[in-house]
Amino acid sequence: MDGTNESTQGNFILLGFSDRPHLESILFVVILIAYLLTLVGNTTIILVSRLDPHLHTPMYFFLAHLSFLDLSFTTSSIPQLLYNLSGCDKTISYTGCAIQLFLILGLGGVECLLLAVMAYDRFVAICKPLHYMVIMNPRLCLGLVLVAWGCGVANSLVMSPVTLRLPRCGHRSVDHFLCEMPALIRMACVNTAAVEGTVFVLAVGIVLSPLVCILVSYGCIVRAVLQIQSASGRHKAFNTCGSHLTVVSLFYGNIIYMYMQPGNSSSQDQGKFLTLFYNIVTPLLNPLIYTLRNKEVKGALRRLLLHDREGGKEQK
Repeated sequence: MDGTNESTQGNFILLGFSDRPHLESILFVVILIAYLLTLVGNTTIILVSRLDPHLHTPMYFFLAHLSFLDLSFTTSSIPQLLYNLSGCDKTISYTGCAIQLFLILGLGGVECLLLAVMAYDRFVAICKPLHYMVIMNPRLCLGLVLVAWGCGVANSLVMSPVTLRLPRCGHRSVDHFLCEMPALIRMACVNTAAVEGTVFVLAVGIVLSPLVCILVSYGCIVRAVLQIQSASGRHKAFNTCGSHLTVVSLFYGNIIYMYMQPGNSSSQDQGKFLTLFYNIVTPLLNPLIYTLRNKEVKGALRRLLLHDREGGKEQK
């Protein structure tokens, strides 16, 4: 791969939505509002999980990490997008592009694995309730999170340099609003079959394997729930898993649909909006899903708000 670093001396141009200039001002306002709401929603989940003793359980330990992941993932790309939408400058430095690519690949991989860990947590809670706190002890919970982070970072450490070192023959225009791996691979002026094969192999390990674990876990959960005699017990068990299943459906549904599109120009444009949905809408919806469907989180928010009010009255 001679001449692989010709773009390291300059900037990349993120074409983004520049072919639709009439949409840029509208997108800027909508994305800015959604981003601010995402910051508030996920920060609230993290604070509530840490401040309320009733939520010091494995489920909310993992939920706090999911919210942190959503915050990090969104922040890795949305501020740059807002900057590019706000004016004529559509560039990003080579270093900035490399950092963005590393974060997107790493954080995306961690979230795939963390969702599988959360499914296992629900499996133990429903199928082995009497041994739940023994099995899901703090040491195991921390270990599972560290494994998820380690695998996600390892995946990014492999794929980021491989993608960035592809010869681009002077091409600097990225047909996307962020430095996404497929868009950077399409810029290459050499045969990328070997790189795409590597991507597929790693995707099996970091995307499909966690999905299989999630499906197996929920298969066991459904079988266990159907054996519960009371309707209220079944409803409570399904409600416990409902929020996680909704998040998994949004996350994996978007990824599978987006990457199964053919590589023509129309599907690339469609892919930008799907990526935008994945980057801003899904992290925005996750806190809402867990607060609207979860009585424990709503109760914790109520207790914290009442505590703050009482504290304010005492100061007066």
